[in-house]
Amino acid sequence: MISIEVEAEGWREVADLESAVERAALAALAGETAEVVVLLTDDMAQAELNARFRGRPGATNVLSFPAPETARPHLGDLSLALETCRAEAAAQGKPLSHHLAHLVVHGVLHLRGRDHEDEVQAEAMEAEERTILASLAIPDPYRPVEAQT
Repeated sequence: MISIEVEAEGWREVADLESAVERAALAALAGETAEVVVLLTDDMAQAELNARFRGRPGATNVLSFPAPETARPHLGDLSLALETCRAEAAAQGKPLSHHLAHLVVHGVLHLRGRDHEDEVQAEAMEAEERTILASLAIPDPYRPVEAQT
């Protein structure tokens, strides 16, 4: 089950917001039965979460909070920052909906234990993201936009 909480109303600009988030999360779960909460917030709230839980200043696009094994089937929570995600999508020349789906997939993969701490892990995680996003008809997020046309 995917629960979506929209704190920043600007997220509602994304067409079929809840459906898009749920489809991306379920695709990343790859059939695993799990509960995930997705918080769609703003940069101010995201910066507070980032400082509180990671000790880092400022907002970041997505934060993943894995649940302890004892909390299963709850896999964990994601938090996404509107202004940061919107700016990244614009800078990369892609629709916000595609960037949102990518970050939801990325976050769920973190909840499932994937990481990108070294080059081998990063390549494996990016390949998995590409495959999942392709199944959702979303272009490769790591390929320059001009190369996708």
